[in-house]
Amino acid sequence: MIPWPVRRLAAEPHASRHPIMPSSANAAEPAGGAPNGPAAGPGSDADGTIATRAYYSPPWADVSIIGIAGSSGSGKSTLSHAIVNKLNLPWVVILSIDSFYKSLDAESSKKAFQNEYDFDSPDALDFDVLVDRLRDLKAGKRAEIPVYSFEKHARLNQTTSIYSPHVLILEGIFALYDPRVLELLDMKIFCEADADVCLSRRILRDQRDRGRDLEGIIKQWFKFVKPNFEKYVDPQRKVADIIVPRGVENHVAMAMVVQFIRQKLMEKSVHHRARLTQLEIGAQSEPLSKRVMVMNQTSQMRVMNTIIHNIDTSSEDFIFYFNRLSALLVEQALNNVPFEPASIATPQGRTYAGLQRTGEVSAVIVLRGGAALEAGLHRCITDCKTGRMLIQSNVRTGEPELHFLALPQDVDRHAAVLLLDAQMSSGGSALMAVQVLVDHGVREDRIVLVTYSAGRMGLHRLTKVFPEITVVVGQVVPDIEERWVEKRYFRC
Repeated sequence: MIPWPVRRLAAEPHASRHPIMPSSANAAEPAGGAPNGPAAGPGSDADGTIATRAYYSPPWADVSIIGIAGSSGSGKSTLSHAIVNKLNLPWVVILSIDSFYKSLDAESSKKAFQNEYDFDSPDALDFDVLVDRLRDLKAGKRAEIPVYSFEKHARLNQTTSIYSPHVLILEGIFALYDPRVLELLDMKIFCEADADVCLSRRILRDQRDRGRDLEGIIKQWFKFVKPNFEKYVDPQRKVADIIVPRGVENHVAMAMVVQFIRQKLMEKSVHHRARLTQLEIGAQSEPLSKRVMVMNQTSQMRVMNTIIHNIDTSSEDFIFYFNRLSALLVEQALNNVPFEPASIATPQGRTYAGLQRTGEVSAVIVLRGGAALEAGLHRCITDCKTGRMLIQSNVRTGEPELHFLALPQDVDRHAAVLLLDAQMSSGGSALMAVQVLVDHGVREDRIVLVTYSAGRMGLHRLTKVFPEITVVVGQVVPDIEERWVEKRYFRC
């Protein structure tokens, strides 16, 4: 599970070799009867059977943002973490406004080390960057959050990625200050505490976490913190929806906030499932997209399918033949990556006019079913860069949920990205998986979904929303089918 307060994108750095290209014997037949070869170009729908792109937005689009402001030491961070613990969900993210302090020039940095720089003024914060990142998150995009070092009084080179939170808690002394931020907030909270309590908390925090000395802390408090509280911070209580005295000790206020967040999450879930249901319209009456490539059911394919489907097949034979078949699926998927002409000299002294890939091919495995196709992937591209994502359906609502994400480094620059999953029925998880790649900059026409079996409804949903992706499928099956492949492959 991706831990809060932030989600980080992991990478697996490996160099990629040239793939072994498929032979014509393993070719797939387009669902609509189109000839073999690369799928139609970006923006095209072959014969136009899918004329318009359907609307779909993931559950994390229009994230609910809760702003928590208050004096330094008033308990904003403690309240934020208490709310997260009460909800006990992986999609609630805490974002501190302290991350958006401006980098200091040499003169300001010298003042900061002498406790002479005013960090408690709104001018010390980069609200333009903050608003830009909040708008990205509201649009369902990934946001790169700056990392600020209070020990160095400088913004570090690295950033932290936040992606797909359903709820974002923005906490800081100026969380309710900027009008542009207020427009993006769904709930506004002001923390209230006794001034002496705030000072004692600040002393403990700055000595423990920021390496400050007691004299400097008290100097800053009376020179900057206290007067700026009266001038800038305290007026924010006027725009707050809830004023919370005593912080986490105020159980009534805590219950109100948690109830509000849960209600917002329930509304998002209902709307998301309604959109998925809407996408079922036309699944049976409309032909599949020409970009759906169904493997030819040759005699060898039927033999392997017979063994794989046989309930009496041993685990060893099942894995052996499924690996064989998955390699054929990956080979066919590689027919749909971009190529360019290449002439080489052969050992016989002749010139061969061949092809080479125009860029790197990577793969993203949808856990855990997609891992069953990984052996076939590495038979074709031995050191392919791979990423992983875990999408599971909520047992109560049936809604797909993103639990884990680790994409290959620079995935948005790769010539093609293979998305691997053993089975696809209703298409909810596939929709979310493709949306994740698109949100991270992968062009839609560079995505090739590879799956052993898929339901017609799932294929329709996916290509209706993302008409430019290519799908390579071993066989089309009934719309709702248990995920039996991974259970037999992994023996559990």
